Amino acid sequence: MNFTIRPAARTDCKDISRMIRELAVYENMQDQVKISHEELERDGFCDSPFYQSLVAEVPEDRGRAVVGYAIFYYTYRTWTGPTVYLEDLYVRPEFRGKGIGKAMMNTVAKVAKQRQCSCLHLSVLDWNQPSIDFYIAKGGRNLTATEGWQFIRFEGDAFENLVQGAPKN
Repeated sequence: MNFTIRPAARTDCKDISRMIRELAVYENMQDQVKISHEELERDGFCDSPFYQSLVAEVPEDRGRAVVGYAIFYYTYRTWTGPTVYLEDLYVRPEFRGKGIGKAMMNTVAKVAKQRQCSCLHLSVLDWNQPSIDFYIAKGGRNLTATEGWQFIRFEGDAFENLVQGAPKN
């Protein structure tokens, strides 16, 4: 299949926003999506962006269509230094199995390597076996299974309580 992977532009945020919602439906979490394409533009295309993104394009009758995206950002691991966190890797269902996801993941890894990152981290839902299999086939390790790491989140009232220094009973 003929496709192109390129850095996302501000003008891609509407397509990325649409695909974020598609991904949320697939993950049965559509009620959790609160971000708009305007916020994606603000947060990813400012002087100090919070994230970077790639898009996958395929040719179509009217030019090119965006059919996938990757959103990633840099973190710091005290044991090994800079790392990259792959927040989302999504390819529209009708374009899966054509090498697009692999190409986007490889591109994220290449960009991270140029920034001296030592590894790539990501999270995947425990029931999403096709994605787990994809990542494992590419050489990823399931750290929950092998090392017992658990992913913890503070949000909503828990986050506000943390900000305020209030104890959680």
